[in-house]
Amino acid sequence: MNTRIATLLMVLAIHLYACRQPAAQVAPSSGSVQSSQITKTRTRRTSKDDINAIGSRKVCGTSAGNWYSLESEIRIGRGYSRIVDSQVKLLNDPIVTEYVNRVAQNLVRNSDAKVPFTIKVIDSEEVNAFSLPGGFLYVETGLVLAADDEAELAGAMAHEIAHVAARHATRQMTRSNLASLLSIPLIFVGGGAGLALQGVTRIAMPLAFTRFSRSFEAEADYLGLEYMYEAGYDPEALIAFFEKVQAMEHDKPGLLATALASHPRIADRVRKSQAEIAKILPVRQQYVVNTSDFDNTKSRLMAIKDLTKQESGRGPVLLRKVSTKADSDTPADDGEPPVLKHGPQR
Repeated sequence: MNTRIATLLMVLAIHLYACRQPAAQVAPSSGSVQSSQITKTRTRRTSKDDINAIGSRKVCGTSAGNWYSLESEIRIGRGYSRIVDSQVKLLNDPIVTEYVNRVAQNLVRNSDAKVPFTIKVIDSEEVNAFSLPGGFLYVETGLVLAADDEAELAGAMAHEIAHVAARHATRQMTRSNLASLLSIPLIFVGGGAGLALQGVTRIAMPLAFTRFSRSFEAEADYLGLEYMYEAGYDPEALIAFFEKVQAMEHDKPGLLATALASHPRIADRVRKSQAEIAKILPVRQQYVVNTSDFDNTKSRLMAIKDLTKQESGRGPVLLRKVSTKADSDTPADDGEPPVLKHGPQR
């Protein structure tokens, strides 16, 4: 057993060393003074509070806190994306998928992300979205149906985009304890053995990809609000969605993703988000709250869900009874469906 652990540690060390990001080599040029001035300006504008520097600031921590290069991070995400695709049911509707992709890519363009994004929609009732390292974002249909408007949907996706922009997955992998680290690189050296050790979610994923530390979740909230704002959305919509999530979890426990257990308490997220909005996000005359595209997409998705339920629960076809004399006194049906009034669900 000790020999096996020692071997795994050695493989881990080699893997992490190979994934380290090399320092950039900058060749001198005739415009070196001007380049130096630009570098100094960008260095000063690294604060997460500086919304005017979104896209040129660094929010992914220091190289010492992340042993993985950006290239290896993309490779890791691509590998796990294939696993996710094989284990979930992706929505087979190009219109809904195109809409979700369009909203997400707009947020990506107004973020600090340094990788291209691939967005996919999972056909699931779970109210959730999750991201993998390297720019792989999954949105579940339950999230689209739970949102009241486009700004709420954008807020949830902005949070996940922030995880990728800040490179939380590989930063957390770097700082993880020995047990967690040993389960991560096995997929690269021995197939899926490492995945078999993980039972933390319905998808066989490493813990570092599904449950971020609370500090990382708070940072994703913080950055996500900025990305929403930069893309033109009302940042208050994310607070409204937080409160809705809290109510849903109270009324229907288990509907939300189990990974939400690692998130800070909703009340704390609301309080911190309100403070951030008041402190660093200047008031605008107008925001995007909703669009007709969102309403049309949500209606289409509801119709798809209804059709799926009808097809899955389809029973025998019932023939209309032949009219008899005994039925002659029965009032004729006017063809209008009855109006049903649903009482409170208990």
